[in-house]
Amino acid sequence: MKYLLTDEQTKLYDEVCRFADEVVAPRAYDYDTKRELPVDIIAQMGDLGLFGLPFPVEYGGQGKDYVSLCLAVEAISRVDQSLGVTLEAGVGLGIVPVYRHGSDEQKERWLPDLLAGRALAGFGLTEQGAGSDAGATATTAVREGDEWVINGSKQFITNSGTPITSLVTVTAVTGRKPDGRPELTCFVVPSGTPGFEVGPAYDKVGWHTSDTHPLTFTDVRVPHSAMLGEQGRGYANFLRALDEGRVAFAALCAGAALGCYEQALARAKERKVFGEPIGHNQHVAFMLGRMQARAHSARLAWMDAAQKLVAGVPFKAEASLAKLIGSEAAMANAHDASQIWGGYGFLNENAVARHYRDAKVLEIGEGTTEVQLMVLAREMGLA
Repeated sequence: MKYLLTDEQTKLYDEVCRFADEVVAPRAYDYDTKRELPVDIIAQMGDLGLFGLPFPVEYGGQGKDYVSLCLAVEAISRVDQSLGVTLEAGVGLGIVPVYRHGSDEQKERWLPDLLAGRALAGFGLTEQGAGSDAGATATTAVREGDEWVINGSKQFITNSGTPITSLVTVTAVTGRKPDGRPELTCFVVPSGTPGFEVGPAYDKVGWHTSDTHPLTFTDVRVPHSAMLGEQGRGYANFLRALDEGRVAFAALCAGAALGCYEQALARAKERKVFGEPIGHNQHVAFMLGRMQARAHSARLAWMDAAQKLVAGVPFKAEASLAKLIGSEAAMANAHDASQIWGGYGFLNENAVARHYRDAKVLEIGEGTTEVQLMVLAREMGLA
């Protein structure tokens, strides 16, 4: 991979891999079992500048590009998907909407802590009847003088209930367009706003450390200045954020696929049966060859999408391809890694067991597999 990267990007990737191996991996089982977000490790990630990678120095960022962010997400996700998605969602879904569409006042208020990893933000889009179909949003915002009154609920919102969550951005219906479709507008709702309640954390199959909650808004009042972007542009703005986030999410998938391959290869070399390493068995060797191919393909796919994003050319199809390829690679590699590890691959303390539990949501989050296929069909002119 390194011949595709600049020296600076290679140095960053190596640095984050060392951090993941030395700081994240040794504690992953402990905080996975406790189902707690390790805020101290998030702070260390902030100190490394990971949350500010693709943002200008003037806002407290690192002045790097989106490829650099994806490299960091991949490196962390090799050893722990929960922290990988905390970084990916913290930037792509938490910071990006404020950075791209926020007013100067909003940027000055929120970005310094978010980019430094001192705070996290949630992305309030999904509802019970509105996930893939964001146009079915039922949450409403009604203007009363210089305030907006928000009522409704959101589901599966990442980074929304941590001790350092400072805000969530929320899409709400603010009217109807001439053709009858809902007009969606985005708002910044600070944590602790009266009427804004964070429900109990979900009891999930995987991603135990990743913070995920339902949210309810009951007569939540925010000032008109809390509007994020223009009225009626909430849907379009969030779609752009989802496209960008999908690229980093694909890097997360590639990291998971790579981590499974690395764990399986190490096991195949050290585990002996009948006096020979199991990797000498042709079937195991062939499994590892396919795992390597999947991880490599997943990496090249997200890098292609990220390079197009950075170049400012259309990347919607490439983002969906990368997410599709990466999620399927992670699922398949998690299965094969667990098989190679045998009984030990069924123990939660084992990294491959956690990858096995975590990998399924990669085919659901940030647009299901079916949504990616719909996007690709539209991009091909078939739908």
